[in-house]
Order: sequence, then C-alpha cells, then structure tokens
Amino acid sequence: MTDAHELPMFPLGSVLLPGMALPLQVFEPRYLAMMERVLGSSPPRFGVVLIERGSEVGGGDVRTDVGCAAEVRSHESTPDGRLLVLAVGTHRIRVERWLPDDPHPLALVRDWPDEDDGDPGADGPGPADLDRLTGEVADLVDLATELTGRGPGPIPPLDDDPGTRLHQLATLAPLGALDRQSVLRAPGVAERFRVLSTLVEDQRILLEARRGFGSG
Repeated sequence: MTDAHELPMFPLGSVLLPGMALPLQVFEPRYLAMMERVLGSSPPRFGVVLIERGSEVGGGDVRTDVGCAAEVRSHESTPDGRLLVLAVGTHRIRVERWLPDDPHPLALVRDWPDEDDGDPGADGPGPADLDRLTGEVADLVDLATELTGRGPGPIPPLDDDPGTRLHQLATLAPLGALDRQSVLRAPGVAERFRVLSTLVEDQRILLEARRGFGSG
C-alpha cells in the first residue's frame, strides 16, 4: 500500500467499483462544502465507502473500511442550489482512520492495489476463465432483464486486464451492495475471480427459481 493521506469522503448506500460511473445530486451543506474543496484540488478526487448501517443523510452512520477513490469528470450547479456531479471510480482505498466530520466526512486512507498484481505465481484466472465468467454474467443480465423488464443492455467491450475486467463484470452483474462490497474487498485478482464466480452462480440459481415460481 501507499503512504496514508487525507481524503474527503462520501459514504453512500451503494458500492463504487473502479471504472464505475457515479452520478450524484449533492444538496446537503456538508457535502456541498466537501465538493467545493474537491473541485479546488487536482485531481478533483474523493473517497466512497458503503454505509453498513444508518442513512446517507444526517450522519451517525456505520461505514466500511474498504472503498474506492472517485474522480470528478463533470459538474453543474442547478438554480435551486444543488450540484450535479459525474464521477468515476479510479482505484481501491483502505480507511486507516476516520477524522472529525467537520465540516464534512474526512478520513486518513491508503491506496490498495491488488495484492497479487504482478505475481507470476498467483493462481489467477486465465483468458478462458474470464471469457467463461463474462458469458455467465451476460446470461445473468439477460435473465434479470427478462424478470424485471429492465436491464443495462448488451455487454459492452471489456478490458483484457483481469483485475479491471472483474470490476467491470461486477458492475454489470445484477448484484446487491453487500455482494459488490465482497468483490471490492477481495485482496487480489485470484480471490476476486473466485468471489465473483460464486456470487454470479448464486444469483443465477435465485433468479431461475423466481422464474420457475412465476411460471408455476
């Protein structure tokens, strides 16, 4: 990991993964103050962590210690005082220590690269493994779309890098926040592949059971 550094933080009820788009409507005074600070820095970056218990509004929440850094790509103020922000997840972070929420959430964090990155002995997924999982995610998306009537559409072109591809697949797959958090906190590519494969299979079984119940 890198040296610890202070980072403005945005706890949310959802999980941000590297490469994932994050549209925000900012209206709370503390987060408007935070965004003013973020937009004045280079790069304009903040951290996102999942709220395990509590609410996004008002504070008093319980936050995870693994999250994702986000970089602002565009922003626009509205006549009623809101700030519309589009950010993108860039890389994982670990929270070392929460600092006082004054005037906004702030933490001492470290960047967290994959622990098996560059390790030739790591038992990670090969191209065939990634292609198989990509097909399983595509089938899962189709099944979820069939049941709900809405979905992300066709699977877009994906990255060849295994770590990046797995985050992309976890973004596309119809998974809940805690499932995505399990993918995010997997220490390296090999474990991320195992975690995501299990989650995709479990979700497939669940959705097929729903389909069977609905047709019965």
